[in-house]
Amino acid sequence: MAGGLSLDHPCAFAFGILGNIVSFMVYLAPLPTFYRVYRKKTTEGFQSVPYVVALFSAMLWIYYALIKTNTYLLITINSFGCVIETIYIAMYLVYATRTAKIYTTKMILLLNVGLFSTIVLCTLFIFHGSTRLKVLGWICVSFSVSVFAAPLSIIRLVVRTKSVEFMPFYLSFFLTLSAVVWFSFGLFSKDIYVALPNVLGFAFGVVQMILYIVYKDVKVPAESAIVSEKQVHMPSDASKPAINGGNVRVDAQMCPV
Repeated sequence: MAGGLSLDHPCAFAFGILGNIVSFMVYLAPLPTFYRVYRKKTTEGFQSVPYVVALFSAMLWIYYALIKTNTYLLITINSFGCVIETIYIAMYLVYATRTAKIYTTKMILLLNVGLFSTIVLCTLFIFHGSTRLKVLGWICVSFSVSVFAAPLSIIRLVVRTKSVEFMPFYLSFFLTLSAVVWFSFGLFSKDIYVALPNVLGFAFGVVQMILYIVYKDVKVPAESAIVSEKQVHMPSDASKPAINGGNVRVDAQMCPV
């Protein structure tokens, strides 16, 4: 059994438990953002894309775990992820503008309903046996890699502005730690589909840590830290920062598994 609650694989079990703990903290990272949204009764330009994507990722990994069977440690954390991301999205829909609500609803229907249903139906009725797990595993890897590549826009922004205002240190740190832990879990449980994408996640995390060390003491004039609204409101990029009152802030959440 790979990845289940079994002491036959003590290292995989230990890293799976640790991965659940770290990913739990990553999922809770946006709480201050949504407390501010609740308090001010407005989303202030924050984007919903990271939360819709995170919900889709959690759904996808739960489906993978159910197909593989006995991967309870993947099911537990991603079940929590589904619940917390649904709450975030519900709050966003309550306080967002009409345009943002329509866009978010379209994203949910396209990604979480349309694409996910297509993946489930195709893997259930077209593929069988071990082939089904392999196809689903590579779908999970492909999506996870695309999500882990999202910080490229933040990295580019930090280099251009020479300011780490756009890159919260603790979120970057816990995402890097999460990548290390889940890679180790995949390695010891012999699950290549969990291990592979976290190699990229670790690499991007290390780059962010280095950039933080390099630029953390750099003082940048306020006017040079402003990014045009056209640049930061691209709906296709889940990790673009949003502008509020002339200040740029990051509202990005990567999927922790």
